[in-house]
Amino acid sequence: MTESANPGWTRAGHSLSDGAELDTATGAIATGLRLPPGFALIAEDPHLGPAVTTCLAKVEKQLREAIASSDPLADATSRHLVEAGGKRIRPLLTILASHLGDASRPEVVQAAVVVELTHLATLYHDDVMDSAPYRRGAPTAHEVWGNSVAILTGDLIFARASILVSELGGRALGIQARTFERLCLGQLHETVGPREDEDPVEHYLSVIADKTGSLVAASGQLGALFGQASQSVIDVMLSYGEKVGVAFQLADDVIDVTGVKVTSGKSPGTDLREGVPTLPILLIRQAAAAGDASAANVVDLVDGDLTSDESLATAVAAVSTHPATQDAWKVAQQWADDAVAALEPLPESIVKQALTAFAQAVVTRDV
Repeated sequence: MTESANPGWTRAGHSLSDGAELDTATGAIATGLRLPPGFALIAEDPHLGPAVTTCLAKVEKQLREAIASSDPLADATSRHLVEAGGKRIRPLLTILASHLGDASRPEVVQAAVVVELTHLATLYHDDVMDSAPYRRGAPTAHEVWGNSVAILTGDLIFARASILVSELGGRALGIQARTFERLCLGQLHETVGPREDEDPVEHYLSVIADKTGSLVAASGQLGALFGQASQSVIDVMLSYGEKVGVAFQLADDVIDVTGVKVTSGKSPGTDLREGVPTLPILLIRQAAAAGDASAANVVDLVDGDLTSDESLATAVAAVSTHPATQDAWKVAQQWADDAVAALEPLPESIVKQALTAFAQAVVTRDV
């Protein structure tokens, strides 16, 4: 998260937090950090902005230390995605949640590193299963080193996350273990698809709640926990994180078929070409099954040969203009609204305002 190509991101360096003692490398990271527009309130705050930036810089440095290895191959493969960048949304939520309590505790940084390591590990595995050629603008690990090395690298990063979380105590270990279980179940259920008696849309929502929502929820939960916030605040962040994580993924679904590439960095139609069953397509298939002729025509395009750019563009245009895609936007917006509603018990603060803005930004995709 050192520098984003997105010009809308807000520089958050300011000056360092009062009393912050950072080495040269960490200080350099801190001055170059930008926060997504959804967190502009944090970036612009003269006190909270520098505090969050300083903590994120420590996370970035410890992240690189955590994946370092004396084995040259393991070191290269583990660094591959870390050095490709990323939004670092999960550690950012961990840090923000800690500001609902005592954010100065050192466990907060370690917990933030754990959630990002876990996220990175899942990406290695996901890219192999999806046969994805690129990740964050770089060739995926399996394209460079092969499937086996990529899978083992993901396992290695999971192991590093496990070591760090074990040092945080039994409660954190339990949160990590349950989250890991949900990540695996989500991938398994996505792979095998819905049962014959299962609604495909409900199945998909369950999958993304496990694959995306669970780790975002754990990020907020761990931040509040190690900020020593009350149990009620921890529960709020758990609920908020799950809902905002689902909203984030649902927005990704729609972005793929509406041509929104400038802020997301995602090429339109990627999921269509790879046959990923995202929400707009599931809703269009439902409409076609109910007798909607226009939906049936879209399904024919989607199920056709999409190898050429022309055929893919035609399919993207057909999906993006179908009313079902607007319905998918509405579902994403509802999850974001539910995330905001989950914050209601929290007292008013700049952190609450920023979390609210972030939930709204994931749907407009300013993150």
